[in-house]
Amino acid sequence: MKYDVIIVGAGVIGIACAYYLRKAGLEVCVLDQGKAGAGASHANCGLVTPSHALPLTMPGVIAKSLKWMARADSPFYIKPECNWEKLLWLMRFAKRCNQRDMIDAMHGRRELLNSSRDLFDKLFADETLPCEWVTEGTLFVFKEAAGMHAYEATNALLDEHGLGATPYTGNELHRLEPALLDDVYGAWHYEMDAHLKPDVLMRAWTDCVTGMGVQVMEDCKVTGIHEDKVQTAGTDYRGDKVVLATGAWSSPFGKQLGLKLPVQPGKGYSLTMNQPADPVRIPCLFQEVKMVATPFQSGYRLGGTMEFAGFDESLNRKRIQAIRNSAAQYMRTPEGDTITETWYGWRPMTWDGLPIIDRSPLHPHLYIAAGHNMLGLSMAPATGQLIAEMINGQKPHIDPAPYSYQRKQT
Repeated sequence: MKYDVIIVGAGVIGIACAYYLRKAGLEVCVLDQGKAGAGASHANCGLVTPSHALPLTMPGVIAKSLKWMARADSPFYIKPECNWEKLLWLMRFAKRCNQRDMIDAMHGRRELLNSSRDLFDKLFADETLPCEWVTEGTLFVFKEAAGMHAYEATNALLDEHGLGATPYTGNELHRLEPALLDDVYGAWHYEMDAHLKPDVLMRAWTDCVTGMGVQVMEDCKVTGIHEDKVQTAGTDYRGDKVVLATGAWSSPFGKQLGLKLPVQPGKGYSLTMNQPADPVRIPCLFQEVKMVATPFQSGYRLGGTMEFAGFDESLNRKRIQAIRNSAAQYMRTPEGDTITETWYGWRPMTWDGLPIIDRSPLHPHLYIAAGHNMLGLSMAPATGQLIAEMINGQKPHIDPAPYSYQRKQT
């Protein structure tokens, strides 16, 4: 069979593209080297966060990162190695840690995030996708008063773009979130945010698109992409268009096609467990230690850290222990009795904090949907909608210019 579109990658971006392409009436096939939703989409912290419009490339972040790298249990780590590609990526990242580039990236991220937040509401209204969807917002939590007050300027900047938060301190904070320790100073409540259980969403959304007629082929390693076919170890799949939604693996895929996709794998960790005796009610992002606690109806998750160590498949126990230690600094009962999963996944990090959503300049049949950094879940619906509009020649619902492939070459 020949398909209208073949999507390489069955993570949240690939499945979102499949959904909107199929809704547009196209015959779609999705190929994945493993299981659908088993990569970075599986056990992340499940946040859908318009509040995260600002990229990591902020003024001052380099100095802070250098301090963190001196500690074995820090939230940020770069493995020392002779890797020119990673070094070039880091240099370009550092170059963008200024106010002008930060604001430019923020505009593009905000449009994708806001559109996706609206599209999630529509998706859950249109489809039966049980995924523990909760719209209580998120809390940006500060242990110390100095950090809470220093963040005022950042919140003011977000507020200029309709993304401001409400501050809570003292008794007001502990009435809002009683699970926090008494010595936690304050938090900013971003009420527009939401959360869900990502592995549950991926199972439900994959079943949904399969029910719509999309073919999802798992354990199907792609070995080559050509103008009219995608080669795998066992079968050739023919299609008019191909979408590259390969997450952290996008750079090696791109090289095979002569494309420079500046995506580096940023390793993150999480611990999933049963609900502790006194769980947080609202997802909490603990700002001094850069970790997250997310309550689900069916469990509880602690996650965080950023580790640039390539595709290292080892489980760094220091990172796991750092997450547990950090949680204990903020919450009365930081953990449940039983840990059900200890996990890591690779986030597809770009040096300017923006994804690539574009048609390949070298291959008219190829489209790219990659490099969503830590926001693949938060940006998935708008990315899928945008890819469907590009392929169908429709007017895009948001300006695609910030996500162009060409902007990556400057």
